[in-house]
Amino acid sequence: MASNRIGRINEEVQRELAALIPTVKDPRVTGLISVTGVDVTPDLKFAKVYISVLEKSGSEQVLKGLKSAAGYLRRELGRALNLRSTPELDFLQDDSMAKGAHILEMLRNPEVVKPANPANEHIILDEED
Repeated sequence: MASNRIGRINEEVQRELAALIPTVKDPRVTGLISVTGVDVTPDLKFAKVYISVLEKSGSEQVLKGLKSAAGYLRRELGRALNLRSTPELDFLQDDSMAKGAHILEMLRNPEVVKPANPANEHIILDEED
């Protein structure tokens, strides 16, 4: 039962943060930013917020800007949600889209896959009698 409650809280925090991030006035927080997931601890003290940025070159600056605006976002999140305590926000880069694209590329083109150790690609093991 508690996990269902945490799941609902994760969804609400994700929805509210997605609406709040465009209001951040930090110049580093620009471009298309998506909140891909939120993991709130059961005691509601901390939340890991997974962020995906369309422009990969500026993703580090966006994360720095969001971390500096975490206090503002937490305050606004506390006003929007009726929770006993508002969790501290920790912003993390979500690279699942890049991993998925790489897996799709490997499925489409098998030559993309490289052996783990190309020097020992054809090792023949001797069988002991």
